Amino acid sequence: MTQKIETDAGPARIAWQHAEKPRLVLAVSHGAGGGIEARDLQALAQVLPRHGVTVALVEQPWRVAGKKVAPAPKTLDVGWRGIWPAVAESGLPVISGGRSAGARVACRTAVELGAAAVLALSFPLHPPGRPEKSRADELLGAGVPTLVVQGGNDPFGKPAEFPEGAYDLVEVPYGDHGFAVPKRAEITQEQALEIITDAVVQWTASLG
Repeated sequence: MTQKIETDAGPARIAWQHAEKPRLVLAVSHGAGGGIEARDLQALAQVLPRHGVTVALVEQPWRVAGKKVAPAPKTLDVGWRGIWPAVAESGLPVISGGRSAGARVACRTAVELGAAAVLALSFPLHPPGRPEKSRADELLGAGVPTLVVQGGNDPFGKPAEFPEGAYDLVEVPYGDHGFAVPKRAEITQEQALEIITDAVVQWTASLG
C-alpha cells in the first residue's frame, strides 16, 4: 500500500508493508543518491513484517519530485518531520530509520519526534577519504537505543573507525556503502542481506 503525504518540503510517499499483529513500526528512508529500492531496505520490508514489525519505506519529497540530488540536511529533516504523524498514527512505538543520509536524519530528529529507537544503515561517518570531517556527533546524540549496521568496506566509515558510544554496531563483512559484496568475498550477497535482517530482527525483539 502506498500513501502520499504532504510535507513542508513537498509531497512524500510511504510504501507500507504491514505485519499481521504489529508491535512496532519501522519508518525507514533512503540515502542521498538512491531510493527505497535499495537492497537492504527491500530485504527488511520483506522479512520484518513476519516478526511483528510493520515497515514504512519513506520516499523523501526530493525523490518523489524526480530530482537526482538530495537537498540540504535541514530540508531532509523537514520532510521527515512531515511524514512522522502518518507513521505514528497507529500509536505503536516507532523506530526511526534510514540508510546513509537517511540515517543521519533519523539520528538528528529522534528525540524531537519521540522515536522509540534508531536504525542507522550505512551511517556516513565521514565523506570518503575525509575522516577529519566526522559526523559522529549526530550518531552519538541520537538519544535513544540505536543500532548501526555497517559494511566492513564502507568508504564512508568502516566499523573500526566508529567511536565508542551508547549504540550497537553490526558489521556486514566485505560490504560497501550499499552492502554490495564482491564476488571473491567469503560470503554471498544473499548471506550479506541475511546478516542485516537477522541483526535487525534480533534487535527489534529486544525493544519489546
